[in-house]
Amino acid sequence: MDLNADLGEGFGRWRLTDDRALLSVVTSANVACGFHAGDPPIMREVCERAVAGGVVLGAQVSYRDLAGFGRRAMEVPLDELACEVAYQIGALEVFARAAGGAVRYVKPHGALYHRACADPEVARAVVEGVALAGDSLRVLALPGSALTWAASAARLTPVGEAFADRGYAPDGTLVPRDRAGALVSDPAQVVARSVTLAREGVVDAVDGTRVEVRARSLCLHGDTPDATILARAVRDGLESTGVRVESFA
Repeated sequence: MDLNADLGEGFGRWRLTDDRALLSVVTSANVACGFHAGDPPIMREVCERAVAGGVVLGAQVSYRDLAGFGRRAMEVPLDELACEVAYQIGALEVFARAAGGAVRYVKPHGALYHRACADPEVARAVVEGVALAGDSLRVLALPGSALTWAASAARLTPVGEAFADRGYAPDGTLVPRDRAGALVSDPAQVVARSVTLAREGVVDAVDGTRVEVRARSLCLHGDTPDATILARAVRDGLESTGVRVESFA
């Protein structure tokens, strides 16, 4: 199982994620590319640390929404959205290559992630942007989502992603953050869910329904309290039960 986390989520003097600590735990880094967070110095630093630590780099693309941290729904013309996705990937690629690495995958962030997973037209626009940046890039998304189908249709490789610290609806989608049960904060529960997802491919939804989630990567949010401690506990929990932790790329 791959462990990914959102990194580089800062801007100027403001820093949200403990990038150095998380890079010692995760196997893939979703790096903010400047639209919801991240600035050039931060992007460069994260790329250098990731490459030095053997962590695979991914571009976390977003709506152009610094003030809302990319979590506000926005209406963007589809051709413009495709260009903005490609633009963000290209910006990160500069720093990845300078560090001796390369961007290997793409993951939308926040509102764009949820919209692309549910809306086939937005999914196709995102995938078009990914393809503009490179036809070997993989696309991280909810299993069975519109984004997964769009990536496959464009002959890109989709990678199923699961969330140990987010609540699931019975249909396999994530519970919106403004609703009860959206976040799972108990460390023991997060670790237990991680092991079950990795070994059995299932998770309990907020109503108790057992949902099938066939995923190759497990997301750990870098902006949650004590994110690094939780990430380490999850990795230790997986490895102690025989799950090999390694990147999908």
